[in-house]
Amino acid sequence: MVVSKTELFDQVLQQRANLFKALAHPARLQILQFLARTKTCISGDISEELPLSRTTVNQHLKELKDAGLIQGHITGVKMNYCLNFTEILEMKNILTGFINEIEIPENFCCK
Repeated sequence: MVVSKTELFDQVLQQRANLFKALAHPARLQILQFLARTKTCISGDISEELPLSRTTVNQHLKELKDAGLIQGHITGVKMNYCLNFTEILEMKNILTGFINEIEIPENFCCK
């Protein structure tokens, strides 16, 4: 039986890695920032906000949807995109928890 290397790690680490992967592209970060700034669901073409083709933006939107960070709802012929605030709050908790687990020694020196 073939086992994926990620399955060798516990569920919490796998969840964190999936979230970090979704955040690991500047276009996805910009999409999240844009949706946060607008404070509403966006109907229409988000690609106008990014220096990328519509197809590429749609791929990034799919990654964010798959991670649960945004929601997309079809209204007529347009897609409405919104932040999924429940998952955004969970992301904030995961990121904060992860950073808090990393202890920096008092005598840490960067050369």
